[in-house]
Amino acid sequence: MPGALRAFVRAAEATQESSGHHNRNYVLPLTEHVAPLVGRPPGTSVIVRIRRSDALPVVIRTWPEAAILDAVRGALPHAPECLIKTPGYAIHSHVEGVPLSTICGNGKPVDNLLIKALAGLLAQMTQVRRQVLPPLPGSWPANHSDSQAFLKTLTLCADEQIRKPNWGEFGGLFKALGISDDALLRLAERVPAMTRRPYSLLHADLHRDNLIVSYGGDPPLVCVDWELATFGDPLHDLATHLVRMQYPDHQWGEVIEAWARAMRKFRPSAIKGLHKDLSHYVDFERAQSVYPDVMRAARSLQESFTQKGCDEATVEVHRALKAAAGPLRLGDVPAYDEIERALVRWLASRVDRGDSGRHWIAKASAWRPDRRLSENPRFPASAVREALLAEGAAPAHRVFKGTAHLNSVVWVRDMPHPVVVRRKLANVSRREPSYLSEHAVLNAIQESRARVAAPQVLALGESYRDDAFSIHTYVGTRVDQPPSHPVNGLLPHEADALVDQLCELTRVDHRAIDPQAGDVDFYEWLKEQLVGLVRNLPKESLQLARTLGLPDEWRLREILSRHRLSHRAPALLHGDLNPWNLVRRNDHRALTIIDWEMALVGDPLYDLVRHMHLTPIRPEIRDRMFRRWERHMPPEYSRDWRVDWPVYRWSEIIRSAYVDLDRLATRTGLDAPNVRRAVDSYAETLAAATASLGLPASRTANPYLKLALTRGRS
Repeated sequence: MPGALRAFVRAAEATQESSGHHNRNYVLPLTEHVAPLVGRPPGTSVIVRIRRSDALPVVIRTWPEAAILDAVRGALPHAPECLIKTPGYAIHSHVEGVPLSTICGNGKPVDNLLIKALAGLLAQMTQVRRQVLPPLPGSWPANHSDSQAFLKTLTLCADEQIRKPNWGEFGGLFKALGISDDALLRLAERVPAMTRRPYSLLHADLHRDNLIVSYGGDPPLVCVDWELATFGDPLHDLATHLVRMQYPDHQWGEVIEAWARAMRKFRPSAIKGLHKDLSHYVDFERAQSVYPDVMRAARSLQESFTQKGCDEATVEVHRALKAAAGPLRLGDVPAYDEIERALVRWLASRVDRGDSGRHWIAKASAWRPDRRLSENPRFPASAVREALLAEGAAPAHRVFKGTAHLNSVVWVRDMPHPVVVRRKLANVSRREPSYLSEHAVLNAIQESRARVAAPQVLALGESYRDDAFSIHTYVGTRVDQPPSHPVNGLLPHEADALVDQLCELTRVDHRAIDPQAGDVDFYEWLKEQLVGLVRNLPKESLQLARTLGLPDEWRLREILSRHRLSHRAPALLHGDLNPWNLVRRNDHRALTIIDWEMALVGDPLYDLVRHMHLTPIRPEIRDRMFRRWERHMPPEYSRDWRVDWPVYRWSEIIRSAYVDLDRLATRTGLDAPNVRRAVDSYAETLAAATASLGLPASRTANPYLKLALTRGRS
């Protein structure tokens, strides 16, 4: 008899399958030898379900499907029945009919009668008694009406069962797309208080392929594919159904109302807090869906690559990221070309190097050198190609996404240390411009032999689809751990080391980088840059600034023009010494200064004061740095600093009031840690800025608007 079953399954595999993401499904009639084993007459149609060996772990599972099908028979007699279950396959009774997807595709409106039938199905599931269901996992909430605890549990399950098993293969890709490894954990922390609703059985995957329109019409619809069923807040089933059914927007209200009407008959308490809490479950569904959607899109390119397929995968990833951006607080969604490049880099690093893969390897690793930088003998073209191929395979803990760059740490043969491939993000619109070329600045530092710890530029060029990159030496202490940054402020020896390096920057020949440097009054130039920044803010940001009491460009220029600063000799400045641009090291230099994109030539006092504004600093460390800076800095670079430094401090507070408000209004760059910290403390920034400007606190007509903005990210 076992031989008959094996033959039956082999015969099933020879038929046309109806594949899902998790199983291969085959419909065929029972043979005379197998029929007695399942208690059905020969010729009865059954469905053989074989788990896909290549299926990604991208779903939350609570119980084995066979146990659920046994439990629902009483309340849902038309559901499939599990006839045989083995480790490799299962045989289910076949539900006669056609999938809803074949007669009403995704995105199309669903007939009102079908919507009512669907709502009735969801409501009917509440009649399955808890006692007949299998035991719940130990992580499940003990209180079976705690909706907040259930949503937190779901979110943690998604991290445990979906993200973690796939992070080794896809983590670098997700980091390149702006999704950090703790995105779901932070989502779980933000689950708000919710109305209590009694738990019940949930299907949790009710979309058009899993709904069979019966031939006889009694009942009109039958749910199949119960492998994701769970036990919890019925509102979760409604939210999952709304998203996965892909209803047109105008039908959502109709579906919600039909669900509420059906629930009033079966479980009235399930609709409590419906309109307040439904959005939380919809947000979760969109947040967790980004993981399977991105991974399936990437895998589809591995299986068969065409330009059309690449375009479709790019569009799908963009859609998924856009849907998840709000719930996961992703900040900027990458542009289409940035997504395509990330997918191609990921693919090229995994393509078989046989004949079929050589085309892709050549395409993804082809690059054109930037003639502004000569080839480095220690890092020839072959090393560049190897670094570009390794970039797509960089694990998540070696991929860092900042406000303007994507950085991937990779190993290259014959190099004693890893290197960093840096790519400028495509859709970044920084309000504070760059003035100098980063590679020129780093080369000038190296040629000057100044005792400044900074990366070295090894290569510069463009790769697939004109994607500009640079390759730098890596400055972290350990490649298997993220770089350590002084995010809570400098230690005394680090403060000394940073001051010493700022003093050393005066030895760099800045005129080789910026020949016009020193010909203008630096404070006047800085003032006009700030006024120009305000002038060019989007209309919405300017409106919010006025609402919160910040002046327009004309009034700002008038206020800032009250100050005159002493002239100090110009020097090369880093321009953005926030803690994440300082990397701790284990030698006498203590810190390496990275990310020189905002370097400029100007007053050395400004670099020191801006650092103190961007970094948490205790008064004793600030005094220590000023004393050492005065002692080591030549007089022509430090005269009258005691009088002038408060003016730079005020100007930086004012700058932050506008820049951080714009970030809040446009949701730009919020995934970068320095930006997150800045906007989270916006209330203090706004108060300090209006005080610095000598203006009264804002008298906005809507106090709730001010409250929402000054509490940072919503």
